[in-house]
Amino acid sequence: MANPESFMPGTVYLVGAGPGDPELLTLRAARLIGAARLIVHDGLVDPAILALARDDAELVSVAKQRSRHSMSQDAINSLLVSEALCGRDVVRLKGGDPFIFGRGGEEVDACREAGVPVEVVPGISAAIGGGASARLPLTHRDHASIVSFVAGQCKGLSAQNWAGLAGAGRTLVIYMGLATAHDIAEKLMRDGLSPQTPVAVIENATRADQRVLRSLLADLGDLVTRHEVKSPGLIVVGDVVQHADALDCLPRHPLAAIGAPQ
Repeated sequence: MANPESFMPGTVYLVGAGPGDPELLTLRAARLIGAARLIVHDGLVDPAILALARDDAELVSVAKQRSRHSMSQDAINSLLVSEALCGRDVVRLKGGDPFIFGRGGEEVDACREAGVPVEVVPGISAAIGGGASARLPLTHRDHASIVSFVAGQCKGLSAQNWAGLAGAGRTLVIYMGLATAHDIAEKLMRDGLSPQTPVAVIENATRADQRVLRSLLADLGDLVTRHEVKSPGLIVVGDVVQHADALDCLPRHPLAAIGAPQ
């Protein structure tokens, strides 16, 4: 019988799966996925990445969608900890980077509190991957030296002050903002941003079915609606948008619809 005092828990690996394209995985991520016997993954992880797992690996989906989660965050934390305390190594596979709107910090805290070893393997974030795949530079010597990332689907969105996050010399990247695109546009304009500020929407960044649509801030909500943009998607706001490889989707009569230039 093993000595209980010598028991070592398994390790939880929080692995960033990147924005979608399997070729954007880090070498460390690919090795861990290929060796893992247990992978707990998000719904946004591309099937081609899951296909890298060994044939006998157990794949557990904890997919989250707006207002409908297959497993609560507390339950996910408990699953990771309980499996590790049974001596199993766990690969927790997360879209993008674990620490950029991935709730990786909460999972690290849960592991620490339980005495479970945890390692974080960074991934290319959706913003970085999406910008690169659209040839949209988030910073540019002539247009932006500051980049801000915000979540467009969060508690207290209407009460948050985004003044100064977008405008001259700045780029704003909004995660999880498709469902609230109308509200986001109104919020930014109330905070002083010109209705004619360039915006881009990147759908399915880095994947074969990627779409990049470009318009103006006042048209953002209607753009998402009329083109039936689906998650996962990013919204980019700022002058750098003019450099993107994108389909221009201005309304038919932009000045009438959006108002005179500011």
